[in-house]
Amino acid sequence: MHIIKSVDVFSVAKIAGLLYGCLGLILAPFFLLIGLLGSAVGRNSPIAGIFGVGFAVLMPFLYGICGFIMGMIWGLLYNLFSGWVGGVEVELEIKPAIIAAPYPLVPPQNPVA
Repeated sequence: MHIIKSVDVFSVAKIAGLLYGCLGLILAPFFLLIGLLGSAVGRNSPIAGIFGVGFAVLMPFLYGICGFIMGMIWGLLYNLFSGWVGGVEVELEIKPAIIAAPYPLVPPQNPVA
């Protein structure tokens, strides 16, 4: 067993920011649809549609920024708590190195001139 005693806070923040940004991309079409439906059902006010489109465009960036900040907080908290109680135990498996080459190692024969 191996124990993760600390994490690099900035690397956790980068990964969390990217993951949350991708989540924002996935959820953006739903907010766009809700905004367009709100504009169509409402009093013919374009504000709901404009808000829905604007939020759908900004959503991946906002989610990414919030994910980055939360990743930093979670990384700092992990480092703090792992100092108190240990850390996360992880079992790793070492894969054997590939000994055989994927192609024959016999050099080509020289053509007879």
